[in-house]
Amino acid sequence: MSEVKEVEEHEILKKVDPAPWKDVPLVLNNRDYKWVTDKVCGIVESKTPTWWWWCFITALCIASFTGMGLVYLVSTGVGVWGNNNPVNWGWAIVNFVFWIGIGHAGTLISAVLCLLKQKWRTSINRASEAMTVFAVLCAGIFPLFHVGRVWFAWWLFPIPNANAIWPQFRSPLEWDVFAVSTYATVSILFWYMGMIPDMAVLRDRATETWRKYFYGFFAMGWRNANNHWRNFEMAYLLLAGLSTPLVLSVHTIVSFDFAVANLPGWHTTIFPPYFVAGAIFSGFGMVLTLLLPVRAVFGLRDLITQKHIDNMCMITLATGSLVGYAYAMEFFIAWYGANSYEGFAFINRAFGNYWWSYWIMVSCNVICPQLFWFKKIRQNTPLVWIISIFVNVGMWFERFVIANTTLSRDFLPSSWGYYSPTVVDIFTFFGTFGFFSVLFLLFLRFLPLMPMCEVKSVMPQADPHADH
Repeated sequence: MSEVKEVEEHEILKKVDPAPWKDVPLVLNNRDYKWVTDKVCGIVESKTPTWWWWCFITALCIASFTGMGLVYLVSTGVGVWGNNNPVNWGWAIVNFVFWIGIGHAGTLISAVLCLLKQKWRTSINRASEAMTVFAVLCAGIFPLFHVGRVWFAWWLFPIPNANAIWPQFRSPLEWDVFAVSTYATVSILFWYMGMIPDMAVLRDRATETWRKYFYGFFAMGWRNANNHWRNFEMAYLLLAGLSTPLVLSVHTIVSFDFAVANLPGWHTTIFPPYFVAGAIFSGFGMVLTLLLPVRAVFGLRDLITQKHIDNMCMITLATGSLVGYAYAMEFFIAWYGANSYEGFAFINRAFGNYWWSYWIMVSCNVICPQLFWFKKIRQNTPLVWIISIFVNVGMWFERFVIANTTLSRDFLPSSWGYYSPTVVDIFTFFGTFGFFSVLFLLFLRFLPLMPMCEVKSVMPQADPHADH
């Protein structure tokens, strides 16, 4: 009986015609290792293009706005910002949370996708890590200067001093100091660690003396030896493991700035996961905003393929949908909690004095990403780039809505107010985009844009069984 059953199963299997599974290559047009090395190194080694100088000078001029705004702030006082009663937090906290969120995609792409063995991350992780570091530097400006007397900012750290003054460890603002400083440290180490083998390649290819010394110093004596690779891979894996909890913890702690306050619209347990999803959402929006022009300018379509764009679009769609769910749940929680103050806070958020900012937020964060359901949209690179900009605009408005709608309508109507930014607020914020652009342009010009060894590891030539 068993033999008859086996024959019958064999006959059934013969009739099954499964659809062939074909992996989309992550490096197109059958490129070889030499082409990858020449392409990535060529961006650094070639003569500085004219467009780079124009972009760099423009970014430097815009960055000077932040410098001038901060000098004026320190010399005059925090009153030059638009903060007032009851809106004691204005653009400073909004911009801080916005920039911290931008950096989350870099950590996710580098660490989480590395641990999950997602090979498609290899062409985009270096630029994403750089974006993380630069975004954290931009974010750090705002809490540092919003304390007012910036020369006492070191009091935020638990350093023994003659006055026996210690930080308030029960304050979420103090938690931010530790979370963001840890995040910045691990992100910089992870970014630099991944570049060491590529620095050695640039050192060995260099023809100019200053390049040999510059890349030689940062290559730390890398000789491509077996023990070097063994130690490198272990260190890289450990840093990925350290970075992964930071994806969840950093923006969770940032959300506590709001969630631990007993204010309607803030005091809710949905904030930590909601903030983390929003941070990844805005981070991937910024990755698309940066990498699509870079892909076009440097001719990197064989390395940053449509598969990379599709995957980033789908993650943006997923996290955007989570953010939309969180918006809906906030209204449900306010209704279900039967707290009149909480209910008013959310009705005011949608239909009150800042109604326009709320609907900009919903349009950019919930409606626009739904276009990524359609393959034709994802294959339209200019349209993807425009949607990615809307994502970042929407996420800035989300932080603005959370901070200002709650504060502008206090418990007593007699204390209600309206927040409007001053010229100093506007200059300081928009100048950070210039500062970010200056750093990113310097990264493009002097450091390898992609990890060559990781890109080569996902090519068919790296698979010993590729021909079988």
